[in-house]
Amino acid sequence: MLEADNSTLTINQIFSQCRTIAVVGLSPRPERASFDVARAMQAAGWRIVPVNPNTSAVLGETAYPTLLEASRHVRIDLVNVFRNSADVPPVVTDAIAIGAKAVWMQLGISHPAAAALAKAAGLWVVQDRCLKVEHRLWAASQSSQLL
Repeated sequence: MLEADNSTLTINQIFSQCRTIAVVGLSPRPERASFDVARAMQAAGWRIVPVNPNTSAVLGETAYPTLLEASRHVRIDLVNVFRNSADVPPVVTDAIAIGAKAVWMQLGISHPAAAALAKAAGLWVVQDRCLKVEHRLWAASQSSQLL
């Protein structure tokens, strides 16, 4: 049985087993939250795959117009969503189609039906949480376990 959304176990599994993050809606503008979160995750060692049809590159990485197109070039573990909640269902459908391990809907973004679809397909799901903040908490917990 998959864990409920946002559980500590789900978040731990995502950070332990996912290394490549497709950021759907990643903006090339440094003042945008999507850029800040992606930059922080990249600095922490994750591979970032920008998904944005309106730009060619972000953070030194080639941007792809769709998640499906990105998956033809890069194996994607985690799909991080920076889109309106109403736009989540097709992103989840694509995440399932490409064999992603997880879908993460950023702070302020949730879609219960899409989350249920992803979980039914075996993906880990987090909704309405900030990837950057949760990563910092997870990293701190990993460090404290070493003490």
